[in-house]
Amino acid sequence: MAGQEVTEGRAAASDGHVADAHDVIRVIGARENNLKDVDVEIPKRRLTVFTGVSGSGKSSLVFGTIAVESQRLINETYPTFVQQFMAQLSRPDVDGLENISPAIIVDQERMGANARSTVGTVTDAYAMLRLLFSRLGEPHIGSPQAFSFNIPSAPGSDTVTGGMCPRCEGLGEVSDIDLDELFDSSKSLSEGAITVPGYNVDGWMVRIFTESGFLDAAKPIADYSAEERTDFLYKEPTKVKLQNMNMTYEGLVPKITKSFLQKDREALQPHIRAFVDRAVKFLPCPDCGGSRLNEGARSSKIGGVDIAQVSSMQITDLSAWLDTVDPTSIGPLLSSLKRVIASFIDIGLGYLSLDRSSGTLSGGEAQRTKMIRHLGSALTDVTYVFDEPTAGLHPHDIQRMNDLLLLLRDKGNTVLVVEHKPEVIAIADHVVDLGPQAGSRGGRIMYEGDVAGLRASDTLTGRHLDHRAALKTSTRTATGSLPIRGATQHNLVGVDVDIPLGVLTVVTGVAGSGKSSLIHGNVPAFDDVVVVDQSPIKGSRRSSPATYTGVLDGVRAAFAKANGVKPSLFSANSEGACRACKGLGVIITNLGYTQSVETRCEVCDGSGFSDAVLEYTLDGKNIAEVLAMSAEEAHGFTTGPAKTTLARMIDVGLGYITLGQALNTLSGGERQRLKLAIAMAKKGAIYVLDEPTTGLHLADVDNLLALLDRLVDAGNSVIVIEHHQAVMAHADHIIDLGPGAGRDGGRIVFEGPPTRLVETRSTLTGDHLARYVGTV
Repeated sequence: MAGQEVTEGRAAASDGHVADAHDVIRVIGARENNLKDVDVEIPKRRLTVFTGVSGSGKSSLVFGTIAVESQRLINETYPTFVQQFMAQLSRPDVDGLENISPAIIVDQERMGANARSTVGTVTDAYAMLRLLFSRLGEPHIGSPQAFSFNIPSAPGSDTVTGGMCPRCEGLGEVSDIDLDELFDSSKSLSEGAITVPGYNVDGWMVRIFTESGFLDAAKPIADYSAEERTDFLYKEPTKVKLQNMNMTYEGLVPKITKSFLQKDREALQPHIRAFVDRAVKFLPCPDCGGSRLNEGARSSKIGGVDIAQVSSMQITDLSAWLDTVDPTSIGPLLSSLKRVIASFIDIGLGYLSLDRSSGTLSGGEAQRTKMIRHLGSALTDVTYVFDEPTAGLHPHDIQRMNDLLLLLRDKGNTVLVVEHKPEVIAIADHVVDLGPQAGSRGGRIMYEGDVAGLRASDTLTGRHLDHRAALKTSTRTATGSLPIRGATQHNLVGVDVDIPLGVLTVVTGVAGSGKSSLIHGNVPAFDDVVVVDQSPIKGSRRSSPATYTGVLDGVRAAFAKANGVKPSLFSANSEGACRACKGLGVIITNLGYTQSVETRCEVCDGSGFSDAVLEYTLDGKNIAEVLAMSAEEAHGFTTGPAKTTLARMIDVGLGYITLGQALNTLSGGERQRLKLAIAMAKKGAIYVLDEPTTGLHLADVDNLLALLDRLVDAGNSVIVIEHHQAVMAHADHIIDLGPGAGRDGGRIVFEGPPTRLVETRSTLTGDHLARYVGTV
């Protein structure tokens, strides 16, 4: 048989015979998060796609069980002294795992917050480029490290030892700080003159200034002498003794430069980022022109081009430049570099440049960049785990992604993919469908087998696999427009466009065509704009949907009023916490250097609250019982703003999520929709949504379209950046950018209703949309 539906979480064989015991990854009794004692066999050296609604348990099975256990077992093979420096992974909640191979996770987490990290450094392309210039560059200036912007030159050396620009220290930027944003000169230090976040009057950061002996803490800064002002703002690190402790005193400007400005802006906390945006203006370094490299590194050239110029080329242009390099003495090196550059183009990232900061990549771009590392790898028989690799991809680019997934499989690897797109499901050797729904109503295997069997099955995924949204035959009439004139952000070529108001507008185009630059770079400047972008939300053990959305504030206030006590009692992070587990609900036991184990707290039975707090009730429920409610249940229990927020959670399909569920257990799609729910609970006339279908099952897209319709029908304007053809077909107005990516994009190639886009088929988007709706 081709496949079989499964209703009780038990695995069904995908063919008529028993596979060799070592040809399958066998999972026995998986219970991680919402999994219900799942048993499943996954064929090795095949491409398996995991489907199901968001929150059905896909990530819990693939990432939280199989990948985590693989990495945990690998960590245990290291010597004990190495393990102590590694993150300790707990054994997943599963009875048994057999035949797992080393797992490589290629996820959508954005690349680190390191200002020195670029597309070139994270893929090793820049390392090979440095080697190329050290061999062929004229004049010859030294080894590959002479071209590294992360290595300084040795003082007094006659030869170039490192390529770092000394002025900007390899960052490519210098900062111009507005001193008025750092302090209030009318006040003294003891009166709170310093206005930098974290510099509280009674804190150590300020006490170092007030107790150093260099400054008069009671003297207004405006009255400082020249020497005092220099000591306050610019003094070099100097040892001082405070309360019998040796401390280092340093001027305020170099201090905040190190703590804030030398970190990637996107990694800063929102309030610190806002401070930096107010206080600091970043400019290209005047010495290196933003290249990060010193004069020596820039003096060595190949064919009249230096390494900084090569790094700033669009990768498609870099590929053409490499064809002009003489391979006589460096054939193998040049071939390796060309393969890496070709991988960028094959994976749809040819519009990037090697000098682009890795922290600026979107989640989809980051995942594809990580994938480049593995395409040329000599490793075989490993397990590659992908989380929605088509995120951020235009339909035109999905086929290239499919080819790369199949290439990894054909090298003898096991490829596991969590995905919703029918185009990716179609190439699977094996499909595992989880459900039937999400959260507590999911966590079971509904189907295992081939794609034909899934299509014939009666599961939610099977029923929607061939579903296609119809073109909207009549469109709404715009009530006005947002005029954008001469937009030149990134690759935009002086774009003029009028975005209609009072309708659903979809902005589309291939990845890198300029969609985000056009919308995020211009629309927020108008009034009454609410933006839901792709920036991740931070999830920790102590945060939950209730805390993140602010619903808990209303619940705590209601409990406090009903019982005549303080609201802080009803926080597991404050006075109401169980003393045994400190509000976590679990006891964490560290077992040497190999792992940590979490067990349910027996004192509070996992609630995180003290017994005294649980005695207080509101309408017959204690605080733990309320936090155990789903959003749907809590909607009928709460009043005021909390009720409105919960209604929005239900609107975006998160009604099943419990209020107290740890935020770090939510899937990527759930977190994105939670963010969307919060934004929609705000009052705003113009909503900008960036790929809201990310993480959505085929069945959930229809619900999203209905939600967008309700927003527009209520008098709002909705602008959606999307690649999903169902959303395009449902639009009142489409703005298509292109025709290609990077330098080949940045232009408006179509404006109008979807019916006309399909009729003309004048763009890549029009061609794919016509195929989607079946007019081809």
